[in-house]
Amino acid sequence: MAKRLNYLGILNKKGLLSANQVREAQTLANQTGIKIQDAIVRLEYVTSEQAAQAIAEEHGRPYVNLTDVSIRPAIIELISESIARENGVLPYEEDGETLIVIVSDPDNIDVFEKLRFILQRPIEAYIGSKESIQEAINRHYGQNVGESADSMIHDMTDTAINFTVVEDGLNDTSAGGGSDSDAPIVRLCDQIIAEAVQLRASDIHIEPFEDRVRIRYRIDGNLVEREAIPRRLHGAVLSRFKILARLDIAERRRTQDGRIKLTLGDKELDLRVSVIPTNHGQSVVMRILDKDNIRVSLVQLGFSERDYKRFQSLISRPNGIILVTGPTGSGKTTSLYAALNELNTPTRKIITAEDPVEYYLPGINQVEIKHQIGLDFAAVIRSMLRQAPNVILVGEMRDIETASMGIQASLTGHLVFSTLHTNDAPSAITRLIDMGVPGYLVASSVIGIMAQRLVRTVCPKCRRPYTPSAAELEEAFITPEMAAHANFQKGKGCINCNKTGYRGRRAIFELMFMTGKIRQMIYQNETTSNIRRVARSEGMKVLFEDGIKKVLEGTTTIEEVMRVARLDED
Repeated sequence: MAKRLNYLGILNKKGLLSANQVREAQTLANQTGIKIQDAIVRLEYVTSEQAAQAIAEEHGRPYVNLTDVSIRPAIIELISESIARENGVLPYEEDGETLIVIVSDPDNIDVFEKLRFILQRPIEAYIGSKESIQEAINRHYGQNVGESADSMIHDMTDTAINFTVVEDGLNDTSAGGGSDSDAPIVRLCDQIIAEAVQLRASDIHIEPFEDRVRIRYRIDGNLVEREAIPRRLHGAVLSRFKILARLDIAERRRTQDGRIKLTLGDKELDLRVSVIPTNHGQSVVMRILDKDNIRVSLVQLGFSERDYKRFQSLISRPNGIILVTGPTGSGKTTSLYAALNELNTPTRKIITAEDPVEYYLPGINQVEIKHQIGLDFAAVIRSMLRQAPNVILVGEMRDIETASMGIQASLTGHLVFSTLHTNDAPSAITRLIDMGVPGYLVASSVIGIMAQRLVRTVCPKCRRPYTPSAAELEEAFITPEMAAHANFQKGKGCINCNKTGYRGRRAIFELMFMTGKIRQMIYQNETTSNIRRVARSEGMKVLFEDGIKKVLEGTTTIEEVMRVARLDED
C-alpha cells in the first residue's frame, strides 16, 4: 500500500513546491516560531488557498472557498466572535446535530474539544485558508454585532450627550469619567484601533477641523477616510488615547510623543503616538507597529535573483558602511532588520542606535536615542565601539558628527548599517559630502548603497490579465518584445482588497556597489548624474527598471511604478 502524502508532499507532487523551498520554509519557521504551512505562504511559494487545498486533501476533508460565501446569521450566532477570532474558526452549517466549522489547521485538537465542551454537540471540520477565514469572520461578525467604528460614530452623533467635560475631569484610565471599560468613548477608541488593524493600516490619523474630526487610515501607503467624529467628541477621544500612551492630558500647547502597547487577539502591537497642536486642536497620528511584519527574511523583501545574491555578498563583508536610502515610509527599517536577522548568530555581536526603537529584536542589543539627556547618535556610537561589536546599525546619519563616527567605526573593522533620506542611491554620496564628510572618506568607507520604494501589489483574489495601451507601454519604456513575454495583471476590485485592486506592498530596489571606477569619480568630485550613468553601465538597475520588471511579472501595475518612480534620462 502506497504511503499517504502529507500536504507538503502533495504540493511537491503538483509541482508547486520544491524540496529546497521546503527546507527554506522550515528555516523561516524555526526562526520565527510560525508553522511551516504559514512559512511557505509568507515566502510566496504557494498561495494560502493552495496550501489549504493540499491540507484538505491530506486529511480527506472538504475544502471551502469562502470568498463569496454568505453564512446564515443563525449559524454565526452559535459561536461568539471572541471564540471565533481567538481560535481562527468559522461556523459554517449544521448537519442534524453536528455543527460544521471551517478551520485552517485540522490537527488542532484543542479547538475542537473546546467547541464540543462549550456547545455540547458534535463538531466536524472543513478546511479553508487562514486568510479567508479571518476575512469571513470580519465580514459576518461585523454585520451581526454592528460594532464598527463607523456605526458607533453614527450612534454617538445621534445622541445629545456632551463629552467635552472629559478632557478636564479625567484622571483615571477610562475615557468616560468613571471606571467602566464599556464607556462609549473607550469602546469607540478601542474599535478605531481594532478596525485599523483589521484593515492592515500602518497609521491612524485623527485630525480636528472646525466642524468635524477626520479619521483616516493609511492602508498600503494610501490614506483612506473613514466616518468623521463629531467635533464635540474630540476632547474625549484625545484624552483616551493620551492616557493609553501615558501622556499629559492637560498639555495642549507642546508636541508630545508616547507609546501604546496592547494585545489584539493573538497579535502583540505597539502604537507609536505623536500629538501636535493645530489651529483647531491637537492632531494625533498613531503608527501601528506589528511585530509579525518585521519578522522577514531577505528572500521576502522582493529582490530580483541577481540583486538578492549581490546584497547577500554585501552584508557578508567584515567591514564598511551599507546605506539604505528613501523617503519616510519606504520600508528602510524592514530591510535593515531583515539584514540584521540574517546576520544574527551567536558568533556575532550586533548593537543598534535607533530613534526610537520601533521593533524589539531578540538577540540584538538595541539602544534608544534620548536627546533630552544628551544620549544622541554620536555619543551612543562612541560608547558602542567599547562594546566590541561586529555589526552596528545607526538609525540615521543626520549630521556630520554622526556620519564621522559611523565612518570611523567602519574603518576600524565594523560592518555599519545606516539610512539617509535621498531620492536614489548615487545621491547618497552627494548628501554625505554636503554634510561635510570628505570625499576620500566616503569612497574608502561606503561599500554599497541601496535605494528603495514600496509599490502596491495586485490583489491575488481579483487579479485578471489585461493588455496595457500603446501609450502606457511607451510611457513605461516597455518594448513590443518585452510586452510579448509579459504577464500583465490588474485587480478588478473585491472585498479582499476593499475594491482597490491592490493588496499588500512590495519593495523595488536600486543597488549600487562602490566599484573602483565610482571611487575614482568621488575623488574627482564628479556629479551625481555622471556617477549614476557609470553605475548603470556597471550593472545597476534603477528603481524604475526594477519596478517595470515586477510589472512584467504581474506583481504590480504600470500606474503604481509611475506613481513612486520615474526614469530620469541623464
